[in-house]
Amino acid sequence: DSELQCDGNRSGHLQNGEIGFGAPVNEDVIRLIAAHLAEIGDKLDKDVQMRVVNDLAQHFLNENLSREEIMRQMSRVVRELAQAAPSDMEQEKVMLVLTMILVKKIGNTVPSLLQRVWNTAVNFINQQFHDYIVEMVSA
Repeated sequence: DSELQCDGNRSGHLQNGEIGFGAPVNEDVIRLIAAHLAEIGDKLDKDVQMRVVNDLAQHFLNENLSREEIMRQMSRVVRELAQAAPSDMEQEKVMLVLTMILVKKIGNTVPSLLQRVWNTAVNFINQQFHDYIVEMVSA
C-alpha cells in the first residue's frame, strides 16, 4: 500500500489523506497545483541562462563554502531571476518554480552535484515557502 518505488515515490494514496504538513488535502488539488507549477516552469525555463546556472554550480562545487553561504547564493539567484518574471504571476510561485528549474539545470549540467543541490533546494523551500505551500495545498 505504501511501498517505496525505485524512483523514491511511495505507491498508493497519501496516508490518511495527509501530506507531510499534517493538514488533510485533496489529491485532485495537488495535481492541479502541480500542473500549474509545471506550466509556469515551462514559461520560465527558457529565461534561466546557462551562465547563471554555471555560476551557481561553481558555488556548489566550492567545498570551502558553508551550507548557509550556498543557501544565500541560491536565494540571491532565485530572487534576481524572479525580478525578470512577468508581474502577473505570484512571486512565491515564481520563486518556488525557479528553485526547481535551477535544481534541474544544475543536475543536468553537473550530475555529481544533484544530491547536494537537491538537499539545499529542499532546505531553501522549507525555510522560504513552507507557509505558502501549506496554504496552497489546503485551499
